Amino acid sequence: MKVLYKPVGPYEENTYIVSKEGKDFIIDPGQGSINWITKNAKNPVAILNTHGHSDHIWSNKIVQDKFKVPIYCPKDDCFMLMNDYDKEGYDLTIPDFKVKENETLFISEIKIEFLHFPGHTPGSSVIKIEDALFSGDFIFNGSIGRTDFAFSSPKDMKKSINNFLKIKEDLIIFPGHGPHTSVKAEQKNLKRFLKFY
Repeated sequence: MKVLYKPVGPYEENTYIVSKEGKDFIIDPGQGSINWITKNAKNPVAILNTHGHSDHIWSNKIVQDKFKVPIYCPKDDCFMLMNDYDKEGYDLTIPDFKVKENETLFISEIKIEFLHFPGHTPGSSVIKIEDALFSGDFIFNGSIGRTDFAFSSPKDMKKSINNFLKIKEDLIIFPGHGPHTSVKAEQKNLKRFLKFY
């Protein structure tokens, strides 16, 4: 498996291309990512959204229109793709697949797991492909996602942190912003955040 990424847009959101067995998965296509995606994705088969915030879904429509691929989004965040509630200016889309909590999918015969870690958003999910976790805005290198946005939930974030602490495997984490990290490294960091919830 090969992972490429590029920070894009005003928030330097990490747009990912995950290539496996000749198939490319576009994870969280951010603002201004289309040219980079077009150059680096040889056989796109799906757009995968970790959650519904605008910086992570901004280029959903332009990527879908160009490559004719389906959009997969956690079901509890689909309303954000269909309604620009903050009037930020992104193109609206209707997800082709509303992914259930902790659902395992086989897309073009590749195993994709959506692990539900709500708090930052209601549907916030970590996408697992092989030994890699694409964590969106749930967890970063040395930090976690904010819970002071509309539709965020500190209560849910606390539960998600506790669930993350139970993970046994030391997998690599590719977050929605900033450099990559690992499960074990962030399990050490996360404990200090629990006192805030």
